[in-house]
Amino acid sequence: MTDRKPPSNRTLLSWMPIVVMAVVAVMDVVAGPSVGFLPLVSLGPAFAGLVGGWRRTAWFGCAAMVLCMGLGWYDELLDDRRGYIAVASVAGVTGVSIAAAVMRSRQEGELASVRSIAEVAQRVLLRPVPLTAGPLQAAVSYTSAVAEARIGGDLYEVVASPHGIRVIVGDVQGKGLAAVETAAVVLGAFREAAHDEPDLVGVGERLERSVARELEGEKFVTAILAEIGTDHGALLLNYGHPAPMVLHRDGTVDFPQPPAFALPLGLGAHGSEGPKPYRVEFAPGDQLLLYTDGVTEARDAEGRFYPVGERAYLLKDPDANRALEALRTDLAQHVEGPAHDDAAMLLLRYHGHEGEAAPPSEG
Repeated sequence: MTDRKPPSNRTLLSWMPIVVMAVVAVMDVVAGPSVGFLPLVSLGPAFAGLVGGWRRTAWFGCAAMVLCMGLGWYDELLDDRRGYIAVASVAGVTGVSIAAAVMRSRQEGELASVRSIAEVAQRVLLRPVPLTAGPLQAAVSYTSAVAEARIGGDLYEVVASPHGIRVIVGDVQGKGLAAVETAAVVLGAFREAAHDEPDLVGVGERLERSVARELEGEKFVTAILAEIGTDHGALLLNYGHPAPMVLHRDGTVDFPQPPAFALPLGLGAHGSEGPKPYRVEFAPGDQLLLYTDGVTEARDAEGRFYPVGERAYLLKDPDANRALEALRTDLAQHVEGPAHDDAAMLLLRYHGHEGEAAPPSEG
């Protein structure tokens, strides 16, 4: 048995002109002309202007005018001042409603154009990650905290370079267009440096210089860089970002921390030493989840943070995209409402190099 979907607000509003005019007509006939319900017929075209185009509004305006004159004739008010006022009310409200419908249609067209541009910007800025890159299978999830937005201040990228598979996940301070602009700077610098620089530290230094040129004041970008080669390990470089989660074949979970705290990108000019690279075990059958603080700092109704480590079992689905979608759905259920911060997750699965023995299946 299928569940019936409740009617949407737009559907209810589309029926309101008919309902309102019918109710006014019945009340006017029952109560008589002394109560003065006749001008309320103008509510029909008023509600019609809220949904639909100007033609629909004009049609309801004509219907309201016919109804008003019919009720005026029935109440013997056509030659009375009250009848003139009622007819003028319907005509005036209809005209204003038509003008409002025209303006709303134009704004909806402009909004559709802006959304189309945003979708193009998303494809350019946050390109789909490759499904496979060397020994890895990748999946990504992105949720923007800005209503109706497709992109925000979080960023991610996977690059298959001559020096290994290089990955970045970052979080720009702030939100809105300024954060998107900064994310574009970071991603552009990373895509170029990932191919050119022979080591991961060099990639990080290029990013630091690029961000320092673009950002002003105390703005910054937290980021974590990863490089996966052929030695069953992942080299990490952490710029003040949440530690990644490593889910091993045996089901154990680790959150490898950097050897020393480092400032985010954009704050290197303050004289602090840059981050030190550190290596973590990442072998065939293991999974590496990189994410932003929109995941770990998501709170439920009681103020509890999202326990990503306790939800590692959700990543057991053989399909990486389905596994990450299960984690994203669980995160949304934990928040029980709109997200308060952008949340990006990048899942990497190590399936082994060509000719390398595949790990035994679980269970």
